[in-house]
Amino acid sequence: MSIVVIWYNTYMKSVSYTVENTLKDSGSLLVAGIDEVGRGSLAGPLVAAAVALPYNCSLELFDSKVLNAKTRTTLSEEIKTMAIGFGLGWVTNVEIDENGLAWALQEVYIRALLDINLEISKIILDGNVNYLREYELCETCIKGDSKIACVSAASIIAKVARDNYMYSQSVDYPEYGYETNVGYGTISHRKAICKYGVTDLHRTSFCRSIV
Repeated sequence: MSIVVIWYNTYMKSVSYTVENTLKDSGSLLVAGIDEVGRGSLAGPLVAAAVALPYNCSLELFDSKVLNAKTRTTLSEEIKTMAIGFGLGWVTNVEIDENGLAWALQEVYIRALLDINLEISKIILDGNVNYLREYELCETCIKGDSKIACVSAASIIAKVARDNYMYSQSVDYPEYGYETNVGYGTISHRKAICKYGVTDLHRTSFCRSIV
C-alpha cells in the first residue's frame, strides 16, 4: 500500500470557513466561491471554477499559489469528492483575442456557474471587480483565495485543470516549454516566441510586443 505525503510549509496558514458558514447560518444555503487562472498568460485558455462546499466542511485548504503541484492535484481531487457541486468554465485564446480580456473574465465566470448546475444562494468572487454584478447575489473579496475556503477550493480546481491542459499541449509544442511555464511569459517562453513565432495556442493580442 502506497502512502501519499502532502507537503505544507510550516508557516502556511489555511483559509477560513467563517464567511461561508456565516452566510449559510443566515439563510444562504448554497454558497459558491469562484476564481480564475490564466488571466496574464501569453498562451492557452482562461479557466474559472465555481465550488460549493458542504456546511462545516473539514478539508484544510490554502491559496493555490502557495502549494506545490502535487499537493494542488491531491487537494483538487479531495475537493471534487467532498463538494456539493463544482463547475469549470473555459474561454479559449481565440475568444480572448476576438472579444478582449474584460469580456473573457465575465464570460468564464458565467460558464463556470452554468457548469455547476446548482441553485446558488450566494456567490463570492475573488478580486475587487464584480464581473457578475447582474447577479444580485454576487459579492467580491480581494485575495479571497487566501481568505475564504470555497474561493480557495475554486482556485485550486481551476489551476489544476488549466495546468493539466497546458502540460498536454507541450507534446504538440515542445519548443515553448508549456510543461513548466503553462503558457506564462517566462524569459524562455518569450525567446521561443521570438525564434519560432506564435502558435494556434497563443493570444496574439498579448504577444504583439514580443514578435
